[in-house]
Amino acid sequence: MYGTESAEFKKVMSQQQGGFSLRQAQGLVRSLNRPNPWIYWTDFLCSVLIGHLCFSLLLGSPKWLGDASAVTAWTVKGFLYIATVLLFLRSVMFTHELVHLPRDGFKAFRITWNLLCGIPFLIPSYMYYPHVDHHRRKSYGTDEDGEYLNLSHQPPRAIVIYMLLTLVTPIVGYLRFAVITPLCWIFPSIRTWSFHRASSMVMDITYYRPDASPAVHRIRFIQELGCFAVCMFIALRNPIRGIPYDPMWLQAYTVSLGLLILNNVRTLGAHRWTGTGSEITFQEQLLDSCDYPHRPWITELWGPVGTRYHATHHLFPSIPYHNLGKAHRALMAGLPADSPFRQTSKVSLLSEIAELWKRSSAASKSVAMKPESARSENHSIAA
Repeated sequence: MYGTESAEFKKVMSQQQGGFSLRQAQGLVRSLNRPNPWIYWTDFLCSVLIGHLCFSLLLGSPKWLGDASAVTAWTVKGFLYIATVLLFLRSVMFTHELVHLPRDGFKAFRITWNLLCGIPFLIPSYMYYPHVDHHRRKSYGTDEDGEYLNLSHQPPRAIVIYMLLTLVTPIVGYLRFAVITPLCWIFPSIRTWSFHRASSMVMDITYYRPDASPAVHRIRFIQELGCFAVCMFIALRNPIRGIPYDPMWLQAYTVSLGLLILNNVRTLGAHRWTGTGSEITFQEQLLDSCDYPHRPWITELWGPVGTRYHATHHLFPSIPYHNLGKAHRALMAGLPADSPFRQTSKVSLLSEIAELWKRSSAASKSVAMKPESARSENHSIAA
């Protein structure tokens, strides 16, 4: 049992319940379901290859900048760092598309993504397969949904903890494949535990991943082998070259940290996080999600590959990312003026995060005012 549901959300639901026509919405976007392979290949390859180039230039900047002034050097390094983070974030976000793409016709793209991004970044695609549960109505926002935290019903420290975890995530990710992976090959019990507890890209660190088919476990073995090879390359790179410290370690960590912070901030504004842990209706799920159609020159940077259209994506997960903007505009133009879908369109990411903080603070005060017996029934990840 979680904290009291926000009065604002109850008011919206009471006003809008039953006012959304899925059939009408489907008719407006029916022609936008087909993914364009050329867009996928061009966008991803340009993003990831230029990202790797910027990373390499940043790593070698002390040499090629030479006698440049401190101001020039820091300006160039800052630009390269920001470009690397943004390009790598865009590249990583294609893992979200891999889950929703048709099984046929994109096998080569899946392999290429893993070779150039997933495995080198230690986030192989099999770790994101549980994302489908985030779209199932019966599991959305429940314990079966690892991508959901009931932040609107938890104290603000839960939001702070969620952000602070980014500091250790790169290190934990490295240890996951450098240490746990080889142990899985020796001890079956560790192999089982690691799949259920340490093989998913999720928000909820207590998430238990259900078992999967033999095909998934074969893919897991191959991808983890590749990740282990990357870890060994990183670990042995210095001894082989005979140097005590490799600046690539710090640079890889700082780039990873920048990417994770930016993605976590985006995630905080992707939903309103008003679920209470139990099953909710389709319309409640829609109203719990947010679109950011305004100012594409900035929103596309922090919400790339369609992630800034999160509500539209939840409404129609099969629409490819390059058509989500068209779908949003078609729905806004074709749906009635009082359609609940219009409630999902937001202007500012930071404003939505500020509203989340207010709801979280209000929930914390509400729990604090309850008698001790009732307060003990509430649960929080930040406890």
